Amino acid sequence: MQRVALVTGAARGLGEVIARRLHAAGLRVALADLNEEAVQRLADELDAEGRTAVGLKLDAREKADFERACDLLAERWGGSDILVNNAGMSKVAALMDISPEDFDASMAVNLRGTFVACQVFGAHFAARGFGRIVNIASLAGQNGGTATGGHYAAAKGGVATLTKVFARELSGQGVTVNAISPGPLDLPVVYESVAPERLEQILKTIPAGRLGDPTFIADSVLLLCAENAGSVTGACWDINGGLFMR
Repeated sequence: MQRVALVTGAARGLGEVIARRLHAAGLRVALADLNEEAVQRLADELDAEGRTAVGLKLDAREKADFERACDLLAERWGGSDILVNNAGMSKVAALMDISPEDFDASMAVNLRGTFVACQVFGAHFAARGFGRIVNIASLAGQNGGTATGGHYAAAKGGVATLTKVFARELSGQGVTVNAISPGPLDLPVVYESVAPERLEQILKTIPAGRLGDPTFIADSVLLLCAENAGSVTGACWDINGGLFMR
């Protein structure tokens, strides 16, 4: 059986890397993003005929968008089996300067988006008796890091907790829910959102001495989605170069 995966925030960055890896492994992949043009361009690159890749416009804040995506995949490919909640946003700001509006905006994408996606696709997977959900959390949500904003850290801490909540809810129904918590990754968004002098300071604090490889994150997602990964649920895999050990 050719499994079907939905990856959010797939137009660029880590989401693009994950989508490419899943597709290369033989999965059918729906690439979802608010940037419809960019995500469709990537889907066309993977499969111009649309047999194994499709681009979808999706606003992670809206439950209705996930419901439409779930219905579309059921119509197009008979259903879906894997959800990767990668969509996120960060806006660097000093903790005391974060406005209530900016805090709410971060929560809406980073936390509520994961919540409604797990609701919609978790129910779909449970009805089918199989499913894999992988939530992309963050080191910031574990150690209270503020390099990408305190609101982002708070939201990602919530993602780690939601992972456990949904893992319990869906256990025994063939559905696993896990998280991956990356540290700083070698991606354009890191260089765009973190000032060069701040990034230099961060690199000095990483025991491994380097930024993380996003392709390893993608490989880890694929491993958590494996057919024989049914005994792994409610876990959070730390991939942070040794910045946070427990």
